[in-house]
Amino acid sequence: MLTAAVRALSILTERSCWRVVQRGIFITATVFAVLGTGVVWILAEVTVFKIGWLDNTLAILGGLSALVLTWLLFPPVATLIMALFLEKIFAAVESRHYPGLPATRAQPLSESFAIAVRLTAVLVVINLIALPVYLIPGLGPVAAYLLNAHLLGREYFELVAIRRLDGRAVHRVRKGNRVRIIGAGLLIVLLFSVPVLNLLAPVVSAAFMLHVFQGLSARKGSGFESFIR
Repeated sequence: MLTAAVRALSILTERSCWRVVQRGIFITATVFAVLGTGVVWILAEVTVFKIGWLDNTLAILGGLSALVLTWLLFPPVATLIMALFLEKIFAAVESRHYPGLPATRAQPLSESFAIAVRLTAVLVVINLIALPVYLIPGLGPVAAYLLNAHLLGREYFELVAIRRLDGRAVHRVRKGNRVRIIGAGLLIVLLFSVPVLNLLAPVVSAAFMLHVFQGLSARKGSGFESFIR
């Protein structure tokens, strides 16, 4: 998996991908700024008790919640937007590292975007539900990383896999390789957690998961034997 991560970073040396990378940086930076500003503004405008010290305490807690919410919502929203442009990244990775692959299945853009929308909605809803747990010292960060490793690993795997497998096959292969996909998701969450690097995270994560997918397809007993094209 570390080999896949190193290979994924090499996508940044592809000149053909830099327009997508630059677009990704601009979009993710804009998303980050809008999310952060929006959440802070909403929480700052809310007055619940109309008692000075209570509302001040609520404002402080709201500020902390705003930081947590922005961090949690940034990966799925940025990934949703970048889903419109990821095919160029996938094509560049396959051309460079897997030139012998057959053509991908006929897939309208709407299919991959629908997957991104569905999984983004799941990510947002589950993270909002789990927010009180995330604020528990010690337990919170561990829960956040593990839950989002599962969710982001699933999202990126499905975005990659649907190009070569039908929906039923994607589901069966993902279930059969759950641990490895969650492990890949954990690396993706870590990448999204690093300032500055998180601007490149959607592009690098897509390339990384494609390498993971191809690695799984080459493993005996991975469940790909009946499906891979």
